[in-house]
Amino acid sequence: MITKIQSVKYFYVFLLLCISNSLSSIASDRKINIDNDWKFHLGKVDNAFQIGYDDSAWRVLDLPHDWSIEPIAAQKEGVTIGPFSKESIGKDATGQTVGGSGWYRKTFVIAPEDGKKLHTLYFEGIYNQSEIWINGENVYFNAYGYIPFKVDITKYCLAPGKTNTIAVKVANVGKNSRWYAGSGIYRHVWLIHTNPVHLDTWEAAVVTNKISGNSSNISISSSIFNETKKDEDVRLSIKISDPKQQEVYSYEEDTKVRSLIEKNIIVSADIANAQLWSVENPVMYHAEISLYAGKKMLDQISIPFGIRTISFSATEGFLLNNQSVKLKGGCIHHDNGFLGAKSIDKAEERKVELMKANGYNAVRCAHNPPAESFLNACDRLGMLVIDESFDQWLKSKNPDDYHKFFDEWSIKDLTNIVLRDRNHPSIIMWSIGNEIAERSDSIGMEIAQKLKKTIRKYDTSRAVTAGVNQYWDNRHLSWKDSDKAFKYLDVAGYNYMWHEYENDHKLFPERVMYGSESVPKEAAQNWNLVEKHPYIIGDFVWTAIDYLGEAGLASTLELAPGEHHPQFMPWPWYNGWCGDIDLCGDKKPQSYYRDILWKERVISMAVQAPVAKGKVEKVNYWGWKNELLSWNWPQYTMDTMTVNVYSKAPKVRLYLNNQLIGEKNTDPSFYAASFPVRYKPGELKAVAINNGKESETVILKTTGAASQIRLKADRSKIKADKNDLSYINIEITDKDGNVVPDADIHIKLSCTGNGKIIGSGNAAPDDMDSFNSLNPKVFRGKAMVILQPNGKPGKITLTVSANEMAAAQLKIETY
Repeated sequence: MITKIQSVKYFYVFLLLCISNSLSSIASDRKINIDNDWKFHLGKVDNAFQIGYDDSAWRVLDLPHDWSIEPIAAQKEGVTIGPFSKESIGKDATGQTVGGSGWYRKTFVIAPEDGKKLHTLYFEGIYNQSEIWINGENVYFNAYGYIPFKVDITKYCLAPGKTNTIAVKVANVGKNSRWYAGSGIYRHVWLIHTNPVHLDTWEAAVVTNKISGNSSNISISSSIFNETKKDEDVRLSIKISDPKQQEVYSYEEDTKVRSLIEKNIIVSADIANAQLWSVENPVMYHAEISLYAGKKMLDQISIPFGIRTISFSATEGFLLNNQSVKLKGGCIHHDNGFLGAKSIDKAEERKVELMKANGYNAVRCAHNPPAESFLNACDRLGMLVIDESFDQWLKSKNPDDYHKFFDEWSIKDLTNIVLRDRNHPSIIMWSIGNEIAERSDSIGMEIAQKLKKTIRKYDTSRAVTAGVNQYWDNRHLSWKDSDKAFKYLDVAGYNYMWHEYENDHKLFPERVMYGSESVPKEAAQNWNLVEKHPYIIGDFVWTAIDYLGEAGLASTLELAPGEHHPQFMPWPWYNGWCGDIDLCGDKKPQSYYRDILWKERVISMAVQAPVAKGKVEKVNYWGWKNELLSWNWPQYTMDTMTVNVYSKAPKVRLYLNNQLIGEKNTDPSFYAASFPVRYKPGELKAVAINNGKESETVILKTTGAASQIRLKADRSKIKADKNDLSYINIEITDKDGNVVPDADIHIKLSCTGNGKIIGSGNAAPDDMDSFNSLNPKVFRGKAMVILQPNGKPGKITLTVSANEMAAAQLKIETY
């Protein structure tokens, strides 16, 4: 029988256990995400850095955040549409969006168990210039909007239990970008707690030295930091686990770390039967590095890495694990379409998924370092990366761009890039610049040498490159001066200069080359040379995916004689339109053509409409002819259309409603044949002819009238996490389920449950009204919605309706 005294005793024991468990549960992690619940104010304010500043009226939001993608508060008829404004400083370059200044504030409390630790704020990216205050003290200024940076805030923090205030001022002012950059704290923010004797993830590196038979040799290096006033005896432990989390290597070393001194330890490890990281098999290992004082763990970090070797030579090309790989590349900007610059993890991963699905194996991050989550996705999914640092050095491209800060900040910023990114197996080259104005003068050559030396200090395993262009920006120079621009590069990036490959090889037979930028309409010339010569290792199209800004760079217009075709398009264009893949993730006709070049498909076909009488079709240099994968042309009944058939087969045939239109040889240089066809509704079929026999076919059908809405989600289950997203394609179909490519109706969007719509619209480059609207039009029969969970398990229900059509509904489960 339990007495009253025993009952009270058990109650107190239970209470102590609860308190103990409670204290344990609030013990902080080493690295804590602090994206949630920031206060935000758009515009200039005085004294917002002060602790006691009244921010109660400010908006509460979660990071990542980009105010340039949000509707302008004071909409002016004829001047603004959503986030777009005719008063934009950047105009077509920034997609008619606006910047300005903004403030962010957040409070946090140091837990008692973290009282004697060091505290570091880690910002993955803030656009543009930013200032950081802690408890009213100005602690840091950051110049470059794409750079990750850390701030030691230990001495500015208040005692455990007291409220600390972070204030961040962001200034995206003046004309500072050639593309849409976004504004604000657009990437993640973290708070890192470490003991005074600690490790640092940026100061640890894993490098593959050699692969021989079934054994691989790697080097693991790690720095130990002692921020105390006395020497410390510590034990460093390294454990390596394979993709199945099985331990494959361990190491321990006792060492003394002097006061206020950094100590670096390098270990050589042989990994038996290592699985090699590759594009097809992107397996990841983990190095768990722990630091002990006696039995007490002082710190622990985990470094994901891949075991792989890379090499470059003019005779063998690019070798990955001693196997030749040609780079099927695409350039991309950093934005995420309807999300603007907001770097949500799933959005970054989706870009890689889209590229992989469309045959790419390499990406050039143009023209700035990418998000961490993008590189993580490249590691996981198997995408090779050129990690680029700068778009300008000392000479400007815009009056307020990074050239103002380059001399003071470039070495520090480049160091941050390399330290953060060097453990990613996906990265094969470091690019130090793009179309740099001073690339061939003495100052530029000195800078290139200095930048390369900085990279080599922290990483010797990868090639250094840059994108080098024709001298339209230095009229007194010619291409023969490019040898100066290439002098300090390990691999030469040619922007649009494919016609110089073979000439340059005669002069510089050891030079390794690739197309760092090319255009879709020259894809065949580029790829033919890549396949022909080992010293040309790949080609990177401008661009793989559509992006905001550089509006209408790839426009195709019908012009009368004497009419001028501008490089960029005016209002209401906001999208570059040069991507193989559009803002909704769908393939454009040029992507189907690239499939032929890369042997992803045997035959493809697209149709060009007649040009208006008295006009001719003019395709901008980065553009593609105005063709569609459609046989819906009722406005051209009995008119003659041009049908373009693409194939590496020597001959192709074309049928309309089972009647042979003709047979033609494909041009061996462009793999294309064109047929004039008088339009009649029905079925258009192209057939590849090999050895005189019909083989693969492609068909375009005239659809019925638009009658249904179809919703297709990329995944039906997603994590109940704001960093996960569901991308839902909206398609207008006929009664038989065929997408109606000439449908352009308005639709209505609504969402209920444990999530919300954070992006929507269509792929049209000039439909500002539909951008992030809940009542967008479809473009060529399609639109898209992006759903974000609210952090709670359950369901998100999307409803899409249109006049005279039954509403469609889709449920996404969050777990």
